[in-house]
Amino acid sequence: MSNLGPLFLYWVLTLLLFLPLSSSSHSEAIEALLSRLDARRATPSVQEFAAKAVLRRLLPTHLDSFQFEIVSKDVCRGKNCFWISNYNVSSKNGPEIMIKGTTAVEIASGLHWYIKYWCGAHVSWDKTGGIQIASIPKPGSLPLVKDEGVMIQRPVPWNYYQNVVTSSCYYSYVWWDWERWEKEIDWMALQGVNLPLAFNGQEAIWQKVFMDFNIRKKDLDGFFGGPAFLAWARMGNLHGWGGPLSQNWLDQQLVLQKQILSRMLELGMTPVLPSFSGNVPEALKKIFPSANITRLGEWNTIDNNPRWCCTYLLDPSDPLFIQIGKAFIKQQIKEYGDVTDIYNWPFKNDTFNENSPPTNDPAYISSLGAAIYKAMSQGDKDSVWLMQGWLFYSDAGFWKPPQIKALLHSVPFGKMVVLDLFADAKPIWRTSSQFYGTPYICQFLLEIRCMLHNFGGNIEMYGILDAVSSGPVDARVSKNSTMVGVGMCMEGIEQNPVVYELMSEMAFRSEKVQLVEWLKTYSSRRYGKAIHHVEAAWEILYRTIYNCTDGIADHNIDFMVKFPDWDPSLDPSSDISEEQHIIQKIFIQLGKRRILFQETTSDLPRSHLWYSTHEVVNALHLFLDAGNELSKSSTFSALRAPLDVLIFVLVANAKDSFASALMYDLVDLTRQVLSKLANQVYLDAVIAFRQKDVKNFHLHSQKFVQLIKDIDTLLASDNNFLLGTWLESAKKLAVNPREMKQYEWNARTQVTMWFDVTKTNQSKLHDYANKFWSGLLKNYYLPRASTYFGYLSKALTENEKFKMEEWRKEWILYSNKWQAGKELYPVKAKGDTLAISKRLYEKYFN
Repeated sequence: MSNLGPLFLYWVLTLLLFLPLSSSSHSEAIEALLSRLDARRATPSVQEFAAKAVLRRLLPTHLDSFQFEIVSKDVCRGKNCFWISNYNVSSKNGPEIMIKGTTAVEIASGLHWYIKYWCGAHVSWDKTGGIQIASIPKPGSLPLVKDEGVMIQRPVPWNYYQNVVTSSCYYSYVWWDWERWEKEIDWMALQGVNLPLAFNGQEAIWQKVFMDFNIRKKDLDGFFGGPAFLAWARMGNLHGWGGPLSQNWLDQQLVLQKQILSRMLELGMTPVLPSFSGNVPEALKKIFPSANITRLGEWNTIDNNPRWCCTYLLDPSDPLFIQIGKAFIKQQIKEYGDVTDIYNWPFKNDTFNENSPPTNDPAYISSLGAAIYKAMSQGDKDSVWLMQGWLFYSDAGFWKPPQIKALLHSVPFGKMVVLDLFADAKPIWRTSSQFYGTPYICQFLLEIRCMLHNFGGNIEMYGILDAVSSGPVDARVSKNSTMVGVGMCMEGIEQNPVVYELMSEMAFRSEKVQLVEWLKTYSSRRYGKAIHHVEAAWEILYRTIYNCTDGIADHNIDFMVKFPDWDPSLDPSSDISEEQHIIQKIFIQLGKRRILFQETTSDLPRSHLWYSTHEVVNALHLFLDAGNELSKSSTFSALRAPLDVLIFVLVANAKDSFASALMYDLVDLTRQVLSKLANQVYLDAVIAFRQKDVKNFHLHSQKFVQLIKDIDTLLASDNNFLLGTWLESAKKLAVNPREMKQYEWNARTQVTMWFDVTKTNQSKLHDYANKFWSGLLKNYYLPRASTYFGYLSKALTENEKFKMEEWRKEWILYSNKWQAGKELYPVKAKGDTLAISKRLYEKYFN
């Protein structure tokens, strides 16, 4: 959530300095830190084996075609790099390409670079089209590189990945098993990620730590959140919601965390582990009555229910804080080994984040920062505090230069790294004297919206490709730059693959990307061949959907999935137009969700629209033209065939594996244009209601309802847009019926109501994690819209007031029952994507 942390941004990592330092002093500090981390890496043989295993899983037919070798930074002129060269030009059966790298991550990145730019391959998440490797020539025929080969250096040492609400699971990872995690870590290695968060399993660690402080196991039942809400329990936003956690869950996640860490270390990554934020169980206050423990205010609850509201925070200045912080890090080292020196704080309680200190006295703030770091350093003497710099933006009224400097200078030089989470839209490094010398990870918000590329795992085509291409370069070459990394910090993954591919490349690019040409190669790699119509479509998307420069944070306010909870009655005292009044009321109601949401003005005619819908509809037409041309291929035709026939044809015609990515993009783009159309249709219905125009009200309200049905049918035709997949993955982790019921409730609740309700008040966070998934539209969003418009229709035809409270009662009761439901939803696609998309285009736009 915007008040929890950005989704996908570039992060600028900076080293903390006490006083302005020379560039040589800065470099020495960075090198000292990197040298310590390098010394922890797995041996070259272990890393080479791990890189080979990535190749085996990605391209098993070419296992013997590549030779890998770990080399020192001296080979790479003092930096991390990969080096691609020819192994043996005359070889027909042995290795053809040699890839050297300073770590296994560099080798994997070099492999990815080679198959992308010499073989035209494409690697994406399975849910966004998967991999396209059919363009890679058979073994013995791989393309040669020129002369002595190609060396690509990292311009900055680190490529950071994840957000606490992503990494802890919550909008993407919560139901993953090791099989899915293994794929993700492979993806990370291929994309060059070398500084990932590793937050799984920490509740099992906390259980052991708190029990050592005489807290009983049952006292933790109301402290930990449920599986889908753990991130916010860790951050001190809530407690107990969706819980309690079973011992099965705790043990299962601890085992999974050890597998995750083991693989990250084998690949030469530096995992970032959690540290103590001060968030404690209520029982601790009773055990230590003299401790400085404060109960925080409510966070997005409806009625301040103490069962999950108002968590407890142990003040960093209290000696008990240091004891618990030390014990937590020591327990992690005991469980995992001495695997890292870098520790992150859960976002909300980056202890000050959205919880301002009681005084702005710089001396007090400095003492708090010193106490926080002391808790870390007593657990790990070499610890480095990875701090999220979001608080400097979200509470800019408090964090003025004296306060920022006091906090950043409270930690020994070289012991803090700041994540500039909003760097693409509101980069703190531009206004904070390069974080007063502190190293920062320029977390450039890929999404254009608020520097958070994704909120709540929402499905929305969106981004700022120009900012992704230029931001990291501008930050690195700026005066007095202390940038030491780039990164991605989205709240949810598996969406907008073009944004993430470009962002990942910036970890290895020292100059800005020429995006028009880059998108042409991206298109040909993604679909396995150059397709003129699709290239033209991507040029349109580049200057429209992926050019969001208005600075608004909440780009996904499609009324279909984030339905306005308001009474559309017009205030007769208003002297503005009806449409302006309606739009302002909608934006005020929805805008409360995002602290970054700009003040509503009358020039915003729809929810959030930053591009020409006409142009994007033309892009959809071009995609459909491409689909019509390609539909003659055997594989494309097979997408309409029975499963057994489909499998046979796909195996026999692997060269047409572009179909999956093209169909994903076609579904996503069709969904995008229809959802924007629905926004206007909704407003048309409300305006007709206000004008007491019964005929047009029924026309537009029925059209809105039909659009929900049509989009659900479209989404049902692609495996990547199914509610059933999410629900079944939740139930799969359960080991008994009680867990199955709890996990399914968690999964359903997170994507719908999210938090607590009363009989007449929806959750303040309802629809925050909305999804365009088949099943969710038909069985949740559709009944809501139909019921709402039914109440409006009754008010209109019977000339009475809209009974908003009655509608809310009926809707909340339905939602509660749906959240607790057990009905099954499909996990396999149904329907012909191309035919459905074409039919909907002709129905609504022809």
